[in-house]
This record gives sequence, C-alpha cells and structure tokens, in this order.
Amino acid sequence: MNSVYVHIPFCKHICSYCDFCKVLHINTFVDDYLDALQNEIVNTYDGEIIKTIYIGGGTPSCLSKSERTKLFRIMENFKKSPECEYTIECNPSDITEEFLDDIVAHGINRVSIGVESFDKNNLKFLEREIDYKDLKYKIELLKNRGIDNINLDLMYAIPNEKISTLKSDINKLIELEPTHISTYSLIIEDHTKLSNDNTKYISEDVDRKMYDIICKLMSKNGYTHYEVSNFAKEGYESKHNLTYWLNNEYYGFGLGASGFKGGVRYTNTKNLSEYINFKYRKEELLLTEKDQMDNELMLGFRLLKGIDVNNFYDKYGKNIQEVYPIINQLLKDKLLVYKSNHLFINPDYIYTMNEILNKII
Repeated sequence: MNSVYVHIPFCKHICSYCDFCKVLHINTFVDDYLDALQNEIVNTYDGEIIKTIYIGGGTPSCLSKSERTKLFRIMENFKKSPECEYTIECNPSDITEEFLDDIVAHGINRVSIGVESFDKNNLKFLEREIDYKDLKYKIELLKNRGIDNINLDLMYAIPNEKISTLKSDINKLIELEPTHISTYSLIIEDHTKLSNDNTKYISEDVDRKMYDIICKLMSKNGYTHYEVSNFAKEGYESKHNLTYWLNNEYYGFGLGASGFKGGVRYTNTKNLSEYINFKYRKEELLLTEKDQMDNELMLGFRLLKGIDVNNFYDKYGKNIQEVYPIINQLLKDKLLVYKSNHLFINPDYIYTMNEILNKII
C-alpha cells in the first residue's frame, strides 16, 4: 500500500461528457466535505510510506486559498517518501501565482491538465474553455516553478470531428512539450448531458483511424506508447497509474473514490449528504484468487509491455498459461507475444484489446 488517490468533487462548471463524481463548487459544502475527508483518512490510513499521491476530481484547483490550505493540512497525514510522485489535476484558468505558491510549498511535483481539444467546435460540444496561448503561458509558469512533469489530456472521436482537426490538436499538444499525454476516445456515459441529448458515436472505422494517427504522431515526436491510452517521454510514465495497471493495492479517499486494500475492492458513496455525515462505503467486494488473476490480466494487458509472467507466478504460485490455456492458441495466432518474460498483446492488435480479453477471460 504505497499509493493514495484523493477525490475532490467540486467544479465551477459541469462539462457535457463528464461522468466523474462531481458537484458544483458551493462554499458551504466544501468545509464539511474536507472535515469528512480528514476523518476518513485518519481512520483508514495505516501509516505506510507513500510513493504516489494523486489529487483528482472534479477540479481540485477550483478550491479557494483557504480551502486549499485546509486540504493540504489534511494531506500532511500521509508519510511521503522523498521521491513521492505527487500529482494534482487543474484547469489552466486556476493556475495563478498564488496557486503555484501553495502547490510548490506542499510538495506537488506533477500537474495534470484536462485540455481535451483546442478546436472551437469541439470545445463548444464538450462545454470546455481552453485558450492555446493562455495554456502555453501557464505551462511556462509551472516550469519556472520547477514543475516540469506535466500531463495533458486529449479527447478524440468527437462527433463531426475531422481528421485534420485531430492532427492539429495533437501537433499543438506536442508543441507545448508536456512530458506525458493521455488520449481518450469519447465515451457517452449514462446520465451525462451528451447521453440525455441522445448523442451518437462516430463510426468505429474513423475511431480506429484516429487512434492509429495518434500512435504514429506520438512515436514520431519522441513519446513512448506505454499504455493503451497513454504516452510519455522517457522516465515520465505515470507512477501512480502504474499502481492500477500492475494490480497493486492502493487507498482511495473521498466522494465516489475507489480503493483496493487487503484483497477488498471498495467504492465510496457518491451521495454528498451521506459522505459529510461520515457514511463512506457504498460497496466492498472481497476478491477470490481467480478474481485477482482476472484483474491482473485485464489491467496488465493495458500496458504495451504486458504482464511479467514471473511476477504472476510469484503472486499466485501458478503458471499463467495453465490458468488461461487459451493463451497458447493466441500466441500461435500472433494476437499475443511472449518476449523477455513478458506476455503482451501484439501492438498491431492493441486497438482490439477488449476482444482479446474476452477470449481469455
């Protein structure tokens, strides 16, 4: 247990596509929420040395200075390792000198910014506001303060989006020289504005073509494709997200947060009233060994280097090909590859990862 996720659900505006656990930023709720968060952490955290912390949302950067001060005081409960990767999500408009003073003073060394697109039509559809020149300036401010580990999010496969628009978005992202880029095909989730408006997906052929273009342009510009949706400069892979993909245990604190502790996967309530009244857990599931092995595959195959078969044996005392005999056939069919003690999906078929997983599990 050396990773912590903390959820701050507050946002100044709810985007049309967002299915994350979120509420509008209303000052009267924040103080009670942070009190409940403090209580959950104090009564759950067992004092381990923490190597990665991720403050997500919502929009953590929308908190006021006094609210931020209270949050960071709560975060002092964690014993951080000297090399702790400490990430906060933020909107460019929230990056001010005062904000930077606070996050630097409290050890934040990685920032993740939800850009999604620079195209005015895409932004209108997603109900986002991003200005390229402003973002470039804010990234310069971050780097001047010593925060050069910066992730930028891109969303693609947006209805009516052209290939030329996608290429323009990618090139602009790359021009900003982030160390990490996450890319996501639009998913129309239930209970979002897009779902309520009966928004339709673009064709799968176009989605696949866009994915291939992203992979090619990222590789051409020095980004390693290390996970299905993620690209990084050498040495800047997300250590926190690797905790998830390697199926390691981690703490999840806050409204709607998920965690994995002692073989139990748990999810917190999404009801703000319940949470601020210290009623945290929505559900807990004690995993069987087979559940854990299935998760090992579903998560591990997201990584381009795949699953360390020796590590799998060390964890479960079983040979992965004996547990999942179909792997031998998939190796013959060249859907899977075995190399240097790692089993991974053939990069030519990574887009069809879900279909391959369905064959195995």
